[in-house]
Amino acid sequence: MAAKKNFKYWIGRLHLWLGLASGLLVCFLGITGCILAFEREIENVTQPYRFAAVQNKPVLPPSKLREIANKQYPGKEPHSINYEPGKAAMAVYYGYEPSYYLIVFMNPYTGEVLKAKDMNQDFFRIVIDGHFYLWLPPKIGQPIVATGTLMFLFLLISGIVLWWPKNKAASRQRFSIKWNAKWRRVNYDLHNVLGFYMTWVIIFIAITGLVWGFQWFAKSVYWVTSGGKAQVEFAESVSDTTKIHLKDNNAPATDILWARTNDTLRNFKGSIDVHFPENNKAAIEIAVNPDTYTYWQADYRFYDQYTLKEIPVKHVYGRLAKASTADKIARMNYDIHVGAIAGLAGKVAAFFGSLICASMPVTGFIIWWGRRKKTARPRLAKTSRRVQMAQA
Repeated sequence: MAAKKNFKYWIGRLHLWLGLASGLLVCFLGITGCILAFEREIENVTQPYRFAAVQNKPVLPPSKLREIANKQYPGKEPHSINYEPGKAAMAVYYGYEPSYYLIVFMNPYTGEVLKAKDMNQDFFRIVIDGHFYLWLPPKIGQPIVATGTLMFLFLLISGIVLWWPKNKAASRQRFSIKWNAKWRRVNYDLHNVLGFYMTWVIIFIAITGLVWGFQWFAKSVYWVTSGGKAQVEFAESVSDTTKIHLKDNNAPATDILWARTNDTLRNFKGSIDVHFPENNKAAIEIAVNPDTYTYWQADYRFYDQYTLKEIPVKHVYGRLAKASTADKIARMNYDIHVGAIAGLAGKVAAFFGSLICASMPVTGFIIWWGRRKKTARPRLAKTSRRVQMAQA
């Protein structure tokens, strides 16, 4: 029995000190997580330029939209063109050193520019940058966020250990909040009871966050889910430059491949991304996503820009039908993190999970501060009695 008490005591001490060390960071990540949970829904309501009514005529090909978009940002070339029924076509630009992220929203039928936007000034992009990097350079901010998340994962596990009731009588008090009790007891219940219920959601948010934060953690998750196999590293697909003479300069390869893809997707409701080759060796990528509210189901297809033949790949981001179970789990990481994997219900769960994340350092600090004051009072009382006895 003593061994159990000692174990729980040290778990409690670690829980306390790690909580104090990571509390502010966890609170910040929880608040920003709440904001990001419904990012897509909020954007759709507040940004009308994202939409374009469906018309009974063909949409413009990628090369034409590229030409129109380039007039907004002379000297830059788009990374990709995105199509989705009922939505504006998007020409996406990004680069490093100097860093930029730009999107031109266009009517896909007429080419009318609906909005040219610097995404580095977008509210949600700013929040994402804080959530992932604390608005610091990624090499500095990411390890800090990942370390705080790792601490929080331990706090979740140790919290379950500390919460676990000793007997049936104690368990009755662990599953409900006594709203009619004093505020300190209500605060205690908010920390323990809500923490217990939401841990089973929050733990997935923490684990998926660590997959981004640490390569060793991502490789470990893949190793476990694949039954002991190492993940194939992503590698850029390349075109055969000896076949340059086969290229038809009168018909852009991206337009041909985009048209072929469209022909195989009649009445398609998802999105198609056409990625332009960045140089004469690069491949053309076309990503087909049947569900635009998630990412994991997308087919990533790579083509030689000269022969237009598909280039087979072995890494995670190829065709979904060829992905292993471990590959699919790796693809799901973002969708699990934001709750989108379970639709609206999942996003609601992620929102409240993030909200509880933000509240737990606050309620935990109040519990610790209250106990600290209680232990201080008896010491002061003993000291005063000793002084009185000495004076007598």
